[in-house]
Amino acid sequence: MGVELLSPAGNLEKLRLAFAYGADAAYLGLSDFSLRSNAKNFTTDDLEQVRALKVGSGKRLYCTLNMLFDEANLALLKEQLPVIKTWPFDAFIISDIGLVPLLQDALGPSVELHLSTQASCTNSSSASMYQKMGFRRVILGRETPLEDIRRIKDANPDLELEVFVHGAMCMAYSGRCLLSSHLTGRSANQGDCSHTCRWNYQLLQSGELALEEEQRKGVYYPVIEQDGYTTILSSKDLCMIDHLQQLVDCGVDSLKIEGRMKSSYYVAVVTRAYRKALDALQTGDENWKTFRQDLFDISHREYSTGFFFGHGPVDPAMGQGIDKSTEQGYLRDYLFCGFIGTQVEPGIFALELKNQIRKGMTIEYISSDVHHIEDDCFCLLDEHLQPIEQADHGKVQYLKTDKSIQTGYIIRRETVVK
Repeated sequence: MGVELLSPAGNLEKLRLAFAYGADAAYLGLSDFSLRSNAKNFTTDDLEQVRALKVGSGKRLYCTLNMLFDEANLALLKEQLPVIKTWPFDAFIISDIGLVPLLQDALGPSVELHLSTQASCTNSSSASMYQKMGFRRVILGRETPLEDIRRIKDANPDLELEVFVHGAMCMAYSGRCLLSSHLTGRSANQGDCSHTCRWNYQLLQSGELALEEEQRKGVYYPVIEQDGYTTILSSKDLCMIDHLQQLVDCGVDSLKIEGRMKSSYYVAVVTRAYRKALDALQTGDENWKTFRQDLFDISHREYSTGFFFGHGPVDPAMGQGIDKSTEQGYLRDYLFCGFIGTQVEPGIFALELKNQIRKGMTIEYISSDVHHIEDDCFCLLDEHLQPIEQADHGKVQYLKTDKSIQTGYIIRRETVVK
C-alpha cells in the first residue's frame, strides 16, 4: 500500500462518505473520550453499522482517545475498555501516555498505538522515544517543517509518520490553546473548544490598549504591544494539495484531513480532491485539478501551507504570507443540499434533504468520480408524486430528472449566482 489518505468521521454518515469518496482510513471518536466532543461521535448503538461499513472494504479505522484524561475520565475508560475491545478498530490515537499500559493490558501488547498531534512531537529524539514505548505511528505536530520531517524519518525509518494536510489550525501548539478555557470555561483539551480565536474583536485605546469581543461589550482584555505590533488570533486554514509529492518525498506515511465537526459535504469533496491528487502522483492524470477547485468552493478560511515551508512567503496562490493568521471569516460558494435517495420509478428518486431546493434553481449532482452534473430542468414531487414548487428538509419528497444519476449522489447548489 502507498501513502494512506485519512479522513474524519464525526458520525455514521461522514464515515460512509469518507470511505465512498476515497479515504483509505477514517478516524472517529467515542462519545465519552473524543477531543471533538461537539461532534456527534459514536456510541455502542452505532457498532453494528460501523462494523458493516468496514467489513470487506479493505479500509482501516482508528479510534481517537486523544483527550487529556483526568481521574474521573480515566476511571470511566477503564470501565468501558471491555466494550471498546469489541469495536473493529485497527489502532488507537492517544496523547495521554498513561493510556499505553491500560490499552496494552486490556487489548494485548500488540495493540496498535498512534501518538496524537496533541503530544506535540516535532523532533527525531522524541519520535524515537515514543516508538520505544510501543507507538507504531506518530502524528507530528502541525508546527513541524518539511526539512524536519525528513530528518525524523531518516532517524526512525520503521516508524510511521502522519501529518495534517488540510483543515483548521490552532493558534498554539496543536490542540493546547487555553484561550477558550479562559474566556468561556470550555476547555480545548477536554474536547469543548469554543473557538474564541475566531471571534470578532476590536482594539480600544482608553489609557491602555485593550481588546473587546463583539458579544461581550464592556469586558476588556489588555493588549501588550511589542515594537508596535500585537497578536492576531485567527489562523488560516491548512491546504497542502499542491505539495503532496514533497510530503511523500519526506517519508510521510499518512496524509490526514482535519474536520470531524465539519459537514458531510466537506468530508466528501475534500476527501475526493485529495484522493484524485494523490492518485495523480502515480498516474500523471491532470484531471485532478478539476476536483481541486472544490476546496475553494466549500466553507473555509483563507488557505496557507502552514509551517511546512517554515515562516516565509511560499505559496502566494494559497494566500500564504509571512504570518499564518487571517482577518477573513469563512468563505463559501456552494451549499450542501442533501442526497439522492432510492429510485422509485425510472428517473424519479426520493430526496434526503438538508437544505431547501426550489423549482427553477440550478443544482448539481456529484459522486466519488463524477465532478458534477448540472440540472435546471428537474421537477419536484410531493409524497403523492404530484408537482410542488419547493422541497424541504424532513419531508417525503421526490425529484424527477433526465440526468444520469444514482442513489447516493450528493446534491449541491451555488450560494450566489455568478
